[in-house]
Amino acid sequence: MSLCPYTLRKVTELPPREAWSVITMFTWNLFSSPVHTDDSSVEEVVDRDKQLSALEAVLSGAAWDLWTDFADVVPSASQGLIDFWRSTPDGKAILVLDGLSLRESPWLLAQAKQRGFQVLKQGCRTSELPGETTAFAKALGFGQRSLLSNNGAGASHPFAGAVTESSDLPWHDCIALISAKPNIVFWHHWPDNRMHDNSAPGAGLPKHLREVRAGLMSDDFWAFVARLATGRTLVITSDHGYAACGQFPDVTDAAQAAYAKSLFRSKRHSADTTTEGPWIPPMDVRLNSSNGSNRYVLGRRKWKMPSGYPTLQHGGLSLLEVLVPFFELSN
Repeated sequence: MSLCPYTLRKVTELPPREAWSVITMFTWNLFSSPVHTDDSSVEEVVDRDKQLSALEAVLSGAAWDLWTDFADVVPSASQGLIDFWRSTPDGKAILVLDGLSLRESPWLLAQAKQRGFQVLKQGCRTSELPGETTAFAKALGFGQRSLLSNNGAGASHPFAGAVTESSDLPWHDCIALISAKPNIVFWHHWPDNRMHDNSAPGAGLPKHLREVRAGLMSDDFWAFVARLATGRTLVITSDHGYAACGQFPDVTDAAQAAYAKSLFRSKRHSADTTTEGPWIPPMDVRLNSSNGSNRYVLGRRKWKMPSGYPTLQHGGLSLLEVLVPFFELSN
């Protein structure tokens, strides 16, 4: 799908803050709009992923330098959670679904409304850089995700009075982990744990989407959400999204492929910032963040690896890796 001239002009001509506002709104509108209620919705979401490729090409080509301002001008999910916690009276909960992407937004929104929840706010925010679990945990003041287990996060974080939990148990088992206390932060490892299982050659985006759709439409999941939201305002978000690398074209230039293979191997970012390619527009960019200086793969590209490049991956600079859904619900 080609990018309309109006959007292309806005992205390439506006200052970074305004350009990123156009980009995030375009992406959110594309992925949050309703889908069919039957199995064909998976194909609809796969098609939306493909429709984003034209904008991704601009952001890794003519407008690649917009990424240098990305973290400074687009609101982050981590700060959104901190702001929510500070501004909401007792009776509040946060659910982090590890690796939930914008692709899954229409299923979550439709189910929430169908099951009687009021969607108070909806939109997208940014992950941390790199788009990894530990980077997000550090931004929240937890150090690492595992510290949330069994209310072990302590008190040196911005979520005053929170009971914390982290788990990969089935939803119906997680219900018993929800404290009766009014303020809760719960980080579940799904669907990221399934994303990595579905990233092997021969699997990929359609298989993963079918699994996540089934989870988001299950009675067990919504019984868990209902328990979290009982007497509480609930925010649901994610630490990072993911790239459907199985649908990306291979880097065909031999020098670029060798460079990417050496620097990134089968990942999407690297702490090696001493190596820099000579190409303009570049195939990767160096960015500084609170997690240090890293080089990040730009856009939708992959390269051949002896063991095969993962069909699903995160940590690079494509829109569906670094933009995550952010919902505020009440029942």
